[in-house]
Amino acid sequence: MPKKLAELAKILRSKNAGAFVVTFDIMFANREVFDEVQATGVINAGLFARLYSVPEEQCQLVEFPLAAAFKCSIPRPIPAGDVGDTDVYGCQWHGPLLGVEIPI
Repeated sequence: MPKKLAELAKILRSKNAGAFVVTFDIMFANREVFDEVQATGVINAGLFARLYSVPEEQCQLVEFPLAAAFKCSIPRPIPAGDVGDTDVYGCQWHGPLLGVEIPI
């Protein structure tokens, strides 16, 4: 039965990486869980592209096996603090990732 990413990740957060970029951190308690999640291929640039309506080539996904973590940075559609920005710190963007199903 698939598990939600929120159940598997020890830390799942988003934050600004400057005024024009949001970065996501997905960290696991240990390398074993990271390896299981990585082996499914679910965490990829295409996932971020779909969830955040960003071209896949603009999703900069990096895997850090030794840290049992994924990091992905995407451009913000509206610069932080600009008119229309609803999350100036970028700390609420991770919400859609919580429900991602991982088939493990």
